Amino acid sequence: MSCQPLSLALIWHMHQPFYKDLVTGEYILPWVRLHAVKDYYDMVAVLDRFPEVKATFNLVPSLLLQVEDYVNNRVSDRFLELTRREPSDLSLDDRVFILQNFFMANWDIMINPYQRYQDLLLKRGRFVPPAELARVAARFSHQELLDLQVWFNLAWFGFIYRNEDPVIKGLIAKGKYFTAEDKSAVIAKQFEVMGKVIPKYRELSERGQIELTTTPFYHPILPLLCDTNVAREALPCIKLPESAFQHPADAAAQIKMAVEFHEQRFGRRPEGMWPSEGSVSEQVIPLVAREGIKWLATDEAILERTLNKIEQRQRNLGAAELYQPYLVEQDGTLVAMVFRNHFLSDQIGFVYNRWKVQDALTDFSSHLNNIRISLPDDNRQYLASVILDGENAWEFYPGGGKEFLEAFYGRLAGDPQVRTVKVSDYLRENPPQRHLPRLFAGSWINNNFRIWIGHDEDNLAWDYLNKARLALDGTDNPTAWQELYIAEGSDWCWWYGDDHSSENDAVFDALFRKHLQNVYSLIGRKPPKYLEAPIKQVRAIRPLKEPVYLLQPVLDGEITNYYEWLPAGHFDINRAKGAMHQIETLLKGFYWGFSMNTLFVRLDVNFVLPLEELRRFSFAVLTLAPQDRKVELNYDAADQRYHLRLYRPTESHDYEPAGELTSFGVGRIIELGLPFAELGAVTNQQIEFVVVVYKEGQEIERWPRGGGVTVAVPSETYKEEQWYV
Repeated sequence: MSCQPLSLALIWHMHQPFYKDLVTGEYILPWVRLHAVKDYYDMVAVLDRFPEVKATFNLVPSLLLQVEDYVNNRVSDRFLELTRREPSDLSLDDRVFILQNFFMANWDIMINPYQRYQDLLLKRGRFVPPAELARVAARFSHQELLDLQVWFNLAWFGFIYRNEDPVIKGLIAKGKYFTAEDKSAVIAKQFEVMGKVIPKYRELSERGQIELTTTPFYHPILPLLCDTNVAREALPCIKLPESAFQHPADAAAQIKMAVEFHEQRFGRRPEGMWPSEGSVSEQVIPLVAREGIKWLATDEAILERTLNKIEQRQRNLGAAELYQPYLVEQDGTLVAMVFRNHFLSDQIGFVYNRWKVQDALTDFSSHLNNIRISLPDDNRQYLASVILDGENAWEFYPGGGKEFLEAFYGRLAGDPQVRTVKVSDYLRENPPQRHLPRLFAGSWINNNFRIWIGHDEDNLAWDYLNKARLALDGTDNPTAWQELYIAEGSDWCWWYGDDHSSENDAVFDALFRKHLQNVYSLIGRKPPKYLEAPIKQVRAIRPLKEPVYLLQPVLDGEITNYYEWLPAGHFDINRAKGAMHQIETLLKGFYWGFSMNTLFVRLDVNFVLPLEELRRFSFAVLTLAPQDRKVELNYDAADQRYHLRLYRPTESHDYEPAGELTSFGVGRIIELGLPFAELGAVTNQQIEFVVVVYKEGQEIERWPRGGGVTVAVPSETYKEEQWYV
């Protein structure tokens, strides 16, 4: 057991995609502005109250460039333009856009605590089909639209301004019946906060409390810029683009631009870097060293693969291996590396928001203590690195993270067994003692690059990028090169493929292709026709797992026991969505499985809805094969109970009643039992079905989108076929 305090490096990564079209000057999405108001200022300013706590902030240059653009050039975005517009001047399309997009916030944390904002959401409808928004918009008065314009922008203020600024506090207290002057005051305060962001980071850096690090300028995956073939190190059988992208000069340029930009804003060159998505390879080492970068950070799984050359199934690293820095040498250059504790980083990012603050702090401190006592007593100062997104997590914390962050920093400041450090300071005091003979190429996500390459959509994007890059060879148009560097960013391929999906897929797709089109236009060439067609295709999202054996659940609307639905297939709707800021869905997922004669479907509702509100919805299973059938569960107010009814299609393509089923349960979950015979399916036939949610007769959700889930009716020998030794 080590008797030394454990050094703790907190590294907050601040990043947003580049939303600006350089040719039109238009900002497509508002998240730089809104996160600057809510997160970028609060996250650094809160440390004024804890001068003993040291931290590191990794600031992506393209993010800072956009913040500066808002502040210095008073740029706008469509969301801000529609906020400024008088309600009486809004077109129908404007009103529909506002109703569709001005509730894009975490409902529980940022809407429900404010009565007027919640009332406006309920008036619009929590789950309203886009096609219905025009009808809904007619019900909103000018005052209600004005209040919505104000609340969408007001709710995004961080906890410092919400609790301490008299204007923002006053407007929150006022709550409704806002005026045009109130709206102007909110917008003015947004620009006031944005103007404080960069100076505040510079202030705390200059007084020595925080270290500022950087990322390649437009957040590219450096190893893939150097050579897309590097993806095969982690995934030897991965399918790659038709032509290899091999432009290490672009990686070098993105690093150089980032370092110079950082020095211009903060008066010194950064010593450290979180490479985009923690992505590293041996080819990257000399590129960062050449620009004076002394250390890189990445995930612990990269260290595991580097040392052991195996796929990480469970942690095999000893504490002394993980909690120390290393040196990597390549082409005569040396760079230090530190490796993040994946578990603790994810606890803050994804788990503690659902816990009581003191329970979360106790848990975090317990893990740190376990790390400390697992280290050897050799008088060495070991380092635990906690590295995570510094912005999006706080939308899910009550109060925007105020209580958690203040208690978190207070606990660290008073813990004699933990010493918060800036990474560069730590490395000067504790130079790395071990060299890594090699460096595994991968990212923080599953220690590979599959998120960004390998799917047909990703590969097509890389092919388009490569063609635009080749078209630029020999030209010196700086704006065209900037457009190319933007298109090299990691965010575009994040949304391609079947790893992630969101309501903004089409926007990100169009932006990527627009940047490439601009490359051609700026050098006097006509953009290729193929850039007009979307890369992202609408498809059914594959379920997380298929059924594995027979099941026989108790259909009572409750999870009777852990094993009840364990053999079932599972379709995770949150995985099918994948976006941080999209409108919520009523269903969060469904399970399906079968006995010898029945298809079972379990529906999980995303919210704990009041029983009266849940009764306004009906839930249907539509079979697409082998027969067209509809089984619908709805609440009948006349006899005050639920009915599960079977329908068959008519010649007019409508449905007519065909009987009533009795096997179902409604409670915390919804459980349905659908006999194969009633669905018109016999042994070995494939049943294909979708789950549909209706509200007052209107379809509002259909899962999967663009396809169905299939299941085979088991044969009489199914049990014997599944048996094996």
